[in-house]
Amino acid sequence: MVPSVLPPRGSRSGILPRWSDRFSPRLAGGGIAASVVFHVAYLLVDCPLDLSPDEAHYWQWSRHLDWSYYSKGPLVAWLIRASCEVFGPLSEALVGSPMFAVRLPAVVCHAVLLAGWYVLALSTLRSHPAALATVALALSLPAVAVGAVIMTIDPPFLACWCWAAVGVWKGLETADRRWWLLAAVAAFLGVLAKYPMVLLPAGVFGYLLVYRRSELKRSGFWLFVAGAVIGLIPIVAWNATHGWVSFRHVGTQAAGGSGLRWLGPLAFVGGQAAFLIGVWFAVWVCAVWRYRRSPDPALGFLWWCSVPVWGVFLGASLKASGQINWPAAAYITGWVLCVAWIREQWRGAYGTLVGRWVGGGVAVGLALSALVHYPGLMRPALAALAGEPTEQNPTPIRKFDPTARLRGWRTLAAEVDAIRERLRRETGEEPLLAGTMWNIPGQLGVYCAGHPETYSFGLAMADRHSQYDLWRPNPIADAQVFRGRTFVFVGDGLPEQAGVFERMEPPVIVVHREEGVPVARWWVWVGHGFRGFPDKPLYAHSARY
Repeated sequence: MVPSVLPPRGSRSGILPRWSDRFSPRLAGGGIAASVVFHVAYLLVDCPLDLSPDEAHYWQWSRHLDWSYYSKGPLVAWLIRASCEVFGPLSEALVGSPMFAVRLPAVVCHAVLLAGWYVLALSTLRSHPAALATVALALSLPAVAVGAVIMTIDPPFLACWCWAAVGVWKGLETADRRWWLLAAVAAFLGVLAKYPMVLLPAGVFGYLLVYRRSELKRSGFWLFVAGAVIGLIPIVAWNATHGWVSFRHVGTQAAGGSGLRWLGPLAFVGGQAAFLIGVWFAVWVCAVWRYRRSPDPALGFLWWCSVPVWGVFLGASLKASGQINWPAAAYITGWVLCVAWIREQWRGAYGTLVGRWVGGGVAVGLALSALVHYPGLMRPALAALAGEPTEQNPTPIRKFDPTARLRGWRTLAAEVDAIRERLRRETGEEPLLAGTMWNIPGQLGVYCAGHPETYSFGLAMADRHSQYDLWRPNPIADAQVFRGRTFVFVGDGLPEQAGVFERMEPPVIVVHREEGVPVARWWVWVGHGFRGFPDKPLYAHSARY
C-alpha cells in the first residue's frame, strides 16, 4: 500500500500560493483558447496537409447519413455533416474545398477534451495547479496536436471518454444524479463514435468492486451503463440489416491470422512507447506501478479507468498487430495519474531529475508537433535519409514521412479533372470516377470539381470490404446500371483478360513533388464501355473484412 499523495480538502499544504487557484483556470482557459485559434488559423491559411484517406472516407459517409457504417458508428459522419451544412460554403470560399468544414469538429473536440482534462484533474487531484499542469503538458503531446486538426473518430471519442470519466467521478463524490446523467450521455455518444467506449463501464465496475462496492446497489452506475448500451442499439440494428459487417470487420482486425503472435506484446509495448515519445510512456508506467494498490479512491479511480483498458489491447496483441492509437483512451485518466506521480516526485529527492525528464519530453513533443504541422521543415533531411527515387521505389520519402499520405491529393484531383474535361468534349457525357482501393474514392469526391459521386472497384480487386460495397447501385453488384459508361479510375490496372471494359486508354502517371522531392504517385486509367466484373475474383486471394 502507498500513502495518498493528495492533500485533504481545504488544505494549502504543499500547494502553490492561494493566487494560483484563482489564476490557474484562467491560464488553462487561455491556453485552450490559444490552441483553438492557432489551429483554426492553421487550417485556413495555406494548410500543407490535405485530408487523410480516412477523413475523406468519413466525409463520404456524411453525404449518406445512416444509423451506422461498415467499420464505425455514425457520430463522426454526423459531426462532419453538421459542420459542412453550416461551414461548407465558407470552407469552399476560403480554402477551395470542404477541408476546413470537415476538420472544424476536430478543433472543437480538442477544446472539449482539454477542458474535460482540467475538470477531471481538479476533481481527482484536488489542485488547480495540478489541473493546469495536466492541460499544459497535454498541449505538448504530438498525439493531442494531431487530434486538433485531423478529423477521425478519435477526437470525439476521447472527448466523450474524458467527460464520461468526469461524470462518473463527480457522481460518486456528490451522489448527484445529474453527473451520472452526464456520464450516461457521454457514454452514449462515445459508443456512437468508437466501440471501445464500452470498456470504460467495465473499468469503473472493477473500481467499484475494489473501492466502493455499495455503489453497485445504487442507480447511478447502472444509468451510466445504460447510456453505453443504448448507444449500441442503432449500431446493432443497422448491422442486423447489413450482414453484421461491422462485427466481421472488428473480428477480423482483432483475430488477425491463425495462431498466436508471441512477440506481439513486445511490439505493442514498443509501439506505445513511440506513441508517447518514450518519456511519457515511462512516466505512465511509473505512475501505474506506484499507485497500483493506492488507498486513495481518486488515484484508484484513475488507475482502474486506465490500466485494465490498456491491458485489453495488450492481450489482443497476441492475435493481431492492431493500430498504434487503439489504446489511446487508456491515457485519458492515465495522463492525470502521470501528473499525480510527477507532483509527488517533484517534492521528493528525485525532483530535479524528474523535472529534467519531463522538460525533455515537453521539448521533444513540441518539436515533433511542429514537424507534423509543417512537414516541409523536415523534408530535406528525410529526402536525404530516404535516398534517390528508383523505378522500384519512386517515392522513398514515404517510408520516413508519416504525413506523406496527407499530401498530393489536390494534385491528383487536378489531373483527374483535366481528364474528365477531355472526356466530356470527346464523348458528350460525364465520366464516372472510381478507385481500385477503398481509400481513394473519398479523395476524388472531396477534391475533384463539383464533388462528384465516386465508386470503388476494391471488392473485385481483392481489397478489403468497405462502405462502398453497401451503397447501391455500385459497379460491382449492379453492373447493368453502369454498362457502357466511361470510368476514370485511380490505382492498379485491370488484367487484360478480365474484359471489364471494351477499351482501355494507356495510363497517366501523376506524381506529386514538393521542392523537387516526389512525395506521392498514382496511376490514372480511363476505361470505355463498362461491361462489368467477372463472377470469379480477378486475383487468387479473396477480399477481406
